[in-house]
Amino acid sequence: MSKTDKTVDLKSKIRRIPEFKGVVFWDITPLLKDKVCFRECIKQLADHYRGKPIDVIVSNEARGFIIGAPLAYELGVGFVPIRKKGKLPYKCVDLTYKKEYESDTIQIHQDAIEKGQNVLIIDDLLATGGTVKANIELVEKLGGKVASLGFLIELAYLGGRKALGSKHDIYSLIELKTTNP
Repeated sequence: MSKTDKTVDLKSKIRRIPEFKGVVFWDITPLLKDKVCFRECIKQLADHYRGKPIDVIVSNEARGFIIGAPLAYELGVGFVPIRKKGKLPYKCVDLTYKKEYESDTIQIHQDAIEKGQNVLIIDDLLATGGTVKANIELVEKLGGKVASLGFLIELAYLGGRKALGSKHDIYSLIELKTTNP
């Protein structure tokens, strides 16, 4: 079975919620509960990154953890969480950034990334790019080098890839080009 065939199968497990908090919401829980599809998405992401110079995976809470942690395990690299302010127990580096409708503050432990480490940032979704830009900034504040940005789903119609620019390698397992399935 080719990657395209598998991607179509994975895509069919993503539920479209037309009106959730004012936006079209793409629900990955049907994919996650299907053990074959969940395993397949982690396998495909791992196959894409296997052999590339990656020291650690960084993911933003909460859905990023669902993809990032098993991918780190599969690739045999460390996993670093980025969390909302007040959720991490040790000394942190903070960053406040603007989202579509509000501001948010995220944190990473100050010793989570060593200078020069190659970092793969993984999240479940690339939409407008705001959250991943904040993740990049935190990683770079600690001296990490962003090796790549990876996503389970990319909402291409929102222009996140363009907003991130061409500085970073970007890989998305599933691309949705429209708000319709």
